[in-house]
Amino acid sequence: MSTNRPVVLGGEPILPEGVPLARPTLDVDPGLLATFGDILASGLLTKGRHLDSFERGVAAFLGVEDAVALSSCTSGLILLLRALGLRGEVVLPSFTFIASGHAAAWNGLTPRFADIDPDTFAVAPDRVEEVVGDRTAAVLGVHTFGSPCDAEALAKVAARWDVPLVLDAAPAFGGSYPDGTKVGTRGVAEVFSLSPTKPFTTGEGGIVATNDRALAKELRVLREYGNPGDYDSVAFGLNARMPELSAAVGNHHLPLLPELIARRQVLAGRYLAALSEVDGLGFQRIPDDAVSTYKDFCVTVDAAAFGVDRDTLGRALKAEGIATRDYYNPPLHRQTAYRALPTAVEESLPHTEELSRTALTLPLHSHMPDHVVDGIAESIRRVHAHAAEVGGRA
Repeated sequence: MSTNRPVVLGGEPILPEGVPLARPTLDVDPGLLATFGDILASGLLTKGRHLDSFERGVAAFLGVEDAVALSSCTSGLILLLRALGLRGEVVLPSFTFIASGHAAAWNGLTPRFADIDPDTFAVAPDRVEEVVGDRTAAVLGVHTFGSPCDAEALAKVAARWDVPLVLDAAPAFGGSYPDGTKVGTRGVAEVFSLSPTKPFTTGEGGIVATNDRALAKELRVLREYGNPGDYDSVAFGLNARMPELSAAVGNHHLPLLPELIARRQVLAGRYLAALSEVDGLGFQRIPDDAVSTYKDFCVTVDAAAFGVDRDTLGRALKAEGIATRDYYNPPLHRQTAYRALPTAVEESLPHTEELSRTALTLPLHSHMPDHVVDGIAESIRRVHAHAAEVGGRA
């Protein structure tokens, strides 16, 4: 067998050990394990000192007045929209993870989709401007793949219509806006995910970051079923607490995050250097001076120029043992649950449709060795070099 041919054509894998799409980078030392032991021995598994210190530490790291830790980003989005008391439509991108739209629907709000910028992959402020109207209750921006969206322009649109700007920052904890401020400081609040696929993880969990202390106080009640402490619920909340063990994981890893984000910049740069000259591949544009967390490193595949389409490349890489994912396909507006909703207007979303057909996410872990990126890039290049034969096998 030849190492110069893709595995689908009888070649040998460049990375025979295989590469998963995502893996958490965790530091396990005796101190953290001892903390786990103390928590378990205490019997105080929730609503303890570790949660308090985690929320204070996150607020200080981001530079915001308050941070509310929850069981997930999804519960954070749901409760935030509930706390804002919204009625009507929420304008958001269709090119996003399921939870962005679900949070609106769970609150009885109607998702109204705006198209994305084809270069940044984030919702385009000018397209939001075309969609907002008298029924708009909020604008929801998304930091796609960990790259900051244009929150400043979205805030201006929201202000013109006197509605709040909410930011789904699920993959972007540790990122920065072009002016150097941390993601987490814009809109009425930004909501992060701390799930295992994120650069900063607590196992599972979420954070609502806000400069509105009253809003944070209300969210803390809502994460307790709407119970302010006397079992006389004041609102329809959820059980959305973050456990003490998760908070302890967050406390331990928060100081390590800048190094992990810096490492992801290096790995993304290595991908770009290795693949930028390959015909038919495109890349997300990160705004000048912004810092993306690169929760995902995504390429776009122009089938005519590359030689095969996105799906064929994904199958060829799977044969190599390299995991990929076609985020976000289908986009929200084509998913079964959303087709059943009473949407206000059938929007034209050409850039969303195009990106959902062509985007392919490649593996990226904060602890990934350089040679793994090099091997993935070489695997892609040899599919391109043998595209006619690979396409014939598809």
